[in-house]
Amino acid sequence: MRDKRVVLLVEDDESTRELYKKILSDLRDIRIITAANGREGLDKIRKNMPEVVVSDLMMPEMDGRELCRKIKMDPASELSGTYFIMVSAKGDKEDKINCMKEGADDYLRKPVDPDELAARVKVGLRITSQLRRLEMETRAMFERIDVLLILDGGCAPGYNPVTAFVTYHVEALGRKVYGTLEGFKSLVSGKDEDFVRLVYDPVLFKKMDHIPGVYHAAPLSEWRGALLRSERYRDFVHEEIQKKAARTVQEREVQAIIGIGGNGTFKGIEALCRWIPTSVQVFFIPVTIDSDIAGTECIGENTGIEMGSEKIRCYMADARTHKRTYVIEMMGASSGFHALHSCLGSRAHLAILPNTVIDHRAVVEALNRRESCVIVVAEGYKREEREAMGSKDNAAEFFYKELLATGIPIERKVVCEAFSRDIRGAAPNNQDITLAQRMAYNVAAYLKAGTSRLMPAVQSGREYAIPFNQIHTDNMVEEALLALSNRLTSPSKADSQR
Repeated sequence: MRDKRVVLLVEDDESTRELYKKILSDLRDIRIITAANGREGLDKIRKNMPEVVVSDLMMPEMDGRELCRKIKMDPASELSGTYFIMVSAKGDKEDKINCMKEGADDYLRKPVDPDELAARVKVGLRITSQLRRLEMETRAMFERIDVLLILDGGCAPGYNPVTAFVTYHVEALGRKVYGTLEGFKSLVSGKDEDFVRLVYDPVLFKKMDHIPGVYHAAPLSEWRGALLRSERYRDFVHEEIQKKAARTVQEREVQAIIGIGGNGTFKGIEALCRWIPTSVQVFFIPVTIDSDIAGTECIGENTGIEMGSEKIRCYMADARTHKRTYVIEMMGASSGFHALHSCLGSRAHLAILPNTVIDHRAVVEALNRRESCVIVVAEGYKREEREAMGSKDNAAEFFYKELLATGIPIERKVVCEAFSRDIRGAAPNNQDITLAQRMAYNVAAYLKAGTSRLMPAVQSGREYAIPFNQIHTDNMVEEALLALSNRLTSPSKADSQR
């Protein structure tokens, strides 16, 4: 036999209290308890957890408004979901609004109509029943997690599409896909609200969209940015933080993890693998503008180069028009892949990469021989040296000050531009969309095969898998390309005229 649902009547007048009790006694499957004032009512609420409270407004010791405020004040409290019906002899509009502001769900004016009181209580019971059923569905939804996606790090074009494609292919295997709302940070927190359920199939989504935390993944294939991610969670380098995440993986009975991101995300996934059972399948998909994962094309790099090159072309046109020099900071933290290829694609005059050795005097002398020039500086240029000096300059400003330090006057106006993050928000081009589809399909195939600790890779059209222990996160640029990126200090005759 199921437990009866509790309704609490709080009324200081005994005859009125008994009248309400008699009116509600005909309702099925409820147990009615009573209290003579707000203070007694609060004590009984805490002990009995009623679904509905019918309370008079004007009472000694604690009135109805204060009682309502105390049980509604903490949204996270179990009491806050209690359906509260305020009863008042006043009945004016202002009084009703004030009670609603304190959290009352309904309002009745004295003298109370018996049929209306019974109907309002029924409504309250129906609403609390639906809310509790929804709460149970939500709790059950995230109690056991099948395939978990973790996205972390700086946003790159393609995060959303690859999330959609992974969900599509994994769902086709009959598996359930989840995601952390804020990368590793959410995994460490480990609460229900830190997770989402991703559903690609529109029919299935319609059946589940009433449950909080259920997202339709299909539209993500067309979206910019990233629905599921956070800024880099730098605390994840600490072992005690990693162990907290590992405990969440075990408590939620996670069956598989798919990390999506750049070198920082991979290092986080790799660290997590040290603390979780080998029975948990783990994979990684590279999404990064700067192509900082070696041995493969990375989702986002093609769009990044396309957008970066176009941005530089605009600077070059302005430089020619106004006879000036631009020094532009571009993405490129380690090897300078993005800065180099954006420079090559736009035919800028010089690329300064993190490990480039520069003859600054030769650069100044070359600038003075030209009417206009555009120099691209990777954001990682002398980063450690800048940090050691306490310099607040970006890479472009730091390089320009190095040119000034030569003591040779620069005859043209020089404008330094900081790295612009609008490239990150670009819509992924067809090449990156196709790459996302290929990698998502292959990860689903690895999952089905029962393998683990693999990253899908695509290079020169060839598809293969790279084991985690063979992944390198320092994708060095080809030496031959460095020569092509210098049209300033060692230009051809044709270049010297441009």
